[in-house]
Amino acid sequence: MAGNCVEVAFNKPKVELHVHLDGTIRPETILDVAKGDREAIKRVAYEFVETKAKEGVLYVEVRYSPHLLANTEVDPIPWSQKEGDLTPDEVVDLVNRGLRAGENTFRIKARSILCCMRHMPNWSMEVVELCKKYRHSGVVAIDLAGDESLNCEAHPGHRKAFEEAVRSGVHRTVHAGEVGPPSVVKEAVEVLKAERIGHGYRTLEDRTLYEQLLKKNMHFEVCPMSSKLTGACDPDFTKHPLIRFKEDKANYSLNTDDPLIFNTTLDVDYSITQKYMNFTEKEFKRLNINAAKSSFLPEKEKKDLLNRLFDAYGMKKPALKGGTENSRDIQLIMSTHSE
Repeated sequence: MAGNCVEVAFNKPKVELHVHLDGTIRPETILDVAKGDREAIKRVAYEFVETKAKEGVLYVEVRYSPHLLANTEVDPIPWSQKEGDLTPDEVVDLVNRGLRAGENTFRIKARSILCCMRHMPNWSMEVVELCKKYRHSGVVAIDLAGDESLNCEAHPGHRKAFEEAVRSGVHRTVHAGEVGPPSVVKEAVEVLKAERIGHGYRTLEDRTLYEQLLKKNMHFEVCPMSSKLTGACDPDFTKHPLIRFKEDKANYSLNTDDPLIFNTTLDVDYSITQKYMNFTEKEFKRLNINAAKSSFLPEKEKKDLLNRLFDAYGMKKPALKGGTENSRDIQLIMSTHSE
């Protein structure tokens, strides 16, 4: 299903929470990036914002490993590059500048999440320190990505980094339950104190854990096309775990993951759920409101984002006590509006 041939299933503003910057690079930019050029790093971030604006995204959180885009002060230097002078710290600064330029041009909001890599626990403490350093310049959270067979008991560097994130008030999301067992999800929640789960499909194999996460209103960052092409889920979309999430009114979002690699766009992923999983406009609105609620924006900016969605969806936001709406509040809101 080519991204440029799909029928638009939901032509209203959207929120995306799980997309990798290095999985969105345009082909014409790849050669520039391969040179480690500073302007190319900013260009990738800028073009990413442009792409998301064209997809109708109001707010996006994009993630990447600063170490995988650096070529010095990183051990080992990735991709068998010769040592240069682009540090992980400078990568983060360049991406932030590119995102800000894109925001100013395309009038959407973009924030970033820095990834620890499971096979490189020695990078993780620097990742959390970069999250802290740039928390007021566009970085909103820390993530853990990579081979789910590598747990934190054997690789304590990740646990220490996430403990520091908790102490420092850095938000946390973790890739878990994509291809790994439910125990990986349990570790993400109980050990790493994850506030969101990247993918999380295998959570359904542990009913007790799944029920616990439903009660906690845990957010699942779901990536339909990605989950098929990686083999994470049954290739038959009518058997996708997302259907169960929808039936249970779970808290989740729709995301592209690595759109260049999987030749997908948000329109493709939305079209898949409409065609094979019977998603309606009402469900699209609900999941985007939940995505906004589960974003890592500060509370005031989060409320502003929610208000923009309610306005765009033609919905009057009821006065609710306390902080930003929780999942039950969203259900109440949605039940009072027809499609």
